[in-house]
Amino acid sequence: MTVRTMTIEDYEGVYDLWMTIKGFAIRSIDDSKIGVERFLKRNPTTSVVAVEDGRIVGSILCGHDGRRGCLYHVCVHEDYRMRGIGKSMVVYCMKELEKEHISKVSLIAFTKNDIGNAFWKEIGWTKREDLNYYDFVLNKENIINYNK
Repeated sequence: MTVRTMTIEDYEGVYDLWMTIKGFAIRSIDDSKIGVERFLKRNPTTSVVAVEDGRIVGSILCGHDGRRGCLYHVCVHEDYRMRGIGKSMVVYCMKELEKEHISKVSLIAFTKNDIGNAFWKEIGWTKREDLNYYDFVLNKENIINYNK
């Protein structure tokens, strides 16, 4: 298994992976090829894929605003879990963020995502209890669909 920087050429494989993840949320605009390409241009070194046998089995969209990093769409194909792939990808992202002098990283995990929440706790992340998370939708055409 290899972890490497994601490029837009990986989009189809990453999208196919996303479609295998139950409960995964896909936004019609942000997660389109054009949306991901825009994200990767802004964050060219920090997003990753895990590849095994020529197939993308894990991915993370990772970026920063110059102050704080953020992980999005962290996923590993169900058949490849419990092998350290997720942790390897997170470490890769963290090292890239450190190179860009980012000191803190955050992420959002759905409260009903038991597997994901257990993963973050296991690898030493801290669940914040001292804040509320708010959203404001600027583009109502950016529709969210959930995999079943």
